[in-house]
Amino acid sequence: MTTTTATPSKVTYTSANVDWELFHRQFDDALARVRGQLDRDYPLYIGGEGAASATPPLVHTSPIDTSVVLGRFASATAEHVHRAVTAAKRAQHGWGRTPWRERVAVLSRAAGLIRERKFDLAAIMSLEVGKSRPEAMGDAEESADLIDYYCRQVEDANGFVRSMAKVTPSERNTDVLRPYGVFACIAPFNFPLALSTGMSAAALVAGNAVVYKPAEDAPWTGLKLYEIYRDAGLPPGLFNYLSGTGEEAGEALWRHPGVDGVVFTGSKAVGTRIYQGLSRQWVKPCLLEMGGKNACVVLESADLDAAAEGATRSAFGLQNQKCSATSRVYVHSAVARPFLDKLVEKTKALKLGDPTARDVTFGPVINGEAVERFARAVAQARREGTIVLGGERLRGGVFDRGHFVAPTIARLPLSSALFLEELFVPILAVGEVTGLDQAIAEANKAEYGLTAGIFSSRADEVERFFDEVEAGVCYANKRTGATTGAWPGAQPFTGWKGSGSTGKGGCGPYYVAQFVREQSRTVIEEGR
Repeated sequence: MTTTTATPSKVTYTSANVDWELFHRQFDDALARVRGQLDRDYPLYIGGEGAASATPPLVHTSPIDTSVVLGRFASATAEHVHRAVTAAKRAQHGWGRTPWRERVAVLSRAAGLIRERKFDLAAIMSLEVGKSRPEAMGDAEESADLIDYYCRQVEDANGFVRSMAKVTPSERNTDVLRPYGVFACIAPFNFPLALSTGMSAAALVAGNAVVYKPAEDAPWTGLKLYEIYRDAGLPPGLFNYLSGTGEEAGEALWRHPGVDGVVFTGSKAVGTRIYQGLSRQWVKPCLLEMGGKNACVVLESADLDAAAEGATRSAFGLQNQKCSATSRVYVHSAVARPFLDKLVEKTKALKLGDPTARDVTFGPVINGEAVERFARAVAQARREGTIVLGGERLRGGVFDRGHFVAPTIARLPLSSALFLEELFVPILAVGEVTGLDQAIAEANKAEYGLTAGIFSSRADEVERFFDEVEAGVCYANKRTGATTGAWPGAQPFTGWKGSGSTGKGGCGPYYVAQFVREQSRTVIEEGR
């Protein structure tokens, strides 16, 4: 992959102070390079070697234009999973004994390669999952920052080795955190590089090996991550790449008895099934992030312009296909009308179209299943309330070639199930409340607890919201994204309730320690 010159400022999900002219020139160059790589065949990678599959490949098309074949990716079977787990176990024996500084050095080189290749990576993600240019670049930048942050956690903890107190003068006691062995890493489509990198890098820097299955809708980005680790000098077998279906490759992977732990991001239904089925012989680590139904509360004292902008950006960035996306708003009845007017105005201002194009902020949903889910939810919203904006499949021109639906705002009674069900399509449910008490009660009704936001000028309301809302990632008055925008080292991304399994999330200071287990070592010194 060709390297490119870095932008003057890093692009994040809440970027400012970026030389956008330079950024777009570099992105255009990357798109041209990446489009020259379309319609190729790609194998699996097991133990550092390419592996073919007799199963028909995944013919991978772009959600922007389904006639564009991005590539044909080998589809892994249970036999490939077994080979990959075996290779990972063999490679992990040496890696787990490698001095931690050497592991950190390899992972740090991987972060550097991501930064060198970030424009090509972002261009692939834009084509593959329909991310806008800034969203795609934010994904790449976050990936490199995640590796750096997790490497620092190992460095700050001295490789997770600590001297302990003595009970008798003759003993020397040491506490060591050691790797589990082999982690299955199962990733989603929506942050195909950042989430894949974050999960796998934490496992690897801690001394584990990884068998990785990217999302069916994002195998190309996943393959590029394999190449980054390989080129950074990660020994063969430590990161095995298995493209394929969840039903075959994914199921076989997490169920394999040689897997020592699972790290997964995806739906609550799948994550819960993995959690319940994983630990048969003994309890194994199961790190799950399982989505959200994220609430934004807008109170009477709020800056309504900031609230409307924050809700719009958070609801319709990546077409609401973020675990953290705002999908419901509870607005005080006293300001509901002016807030809704501003919300509609800002949503109408979004530029819809091909997200690889400059200045387009709203692209397609990921696949035909998402389009159908959108249509069912819109029909329900029409029955139960009012569609204020949108509600249709987009037609004409580029829209006819891909999976495009309109950004949609629905005003609904609080009894609607659309306030509780995770949809992962661009529908924002808006309901009226009488105050903070009711807003918090409604927010906490959902089985999810990932992110939440509030807009209020009163410090006491903000503090009470933080204290009582059941969510792991909370924001107040965030114009750049009411419930979105977490970044490594700044906002730990932790799911409560049905959104997570450990209470300690990615981007946070306790993440890497979850990939290691504690061992106490006592040595009795002779002659003491």
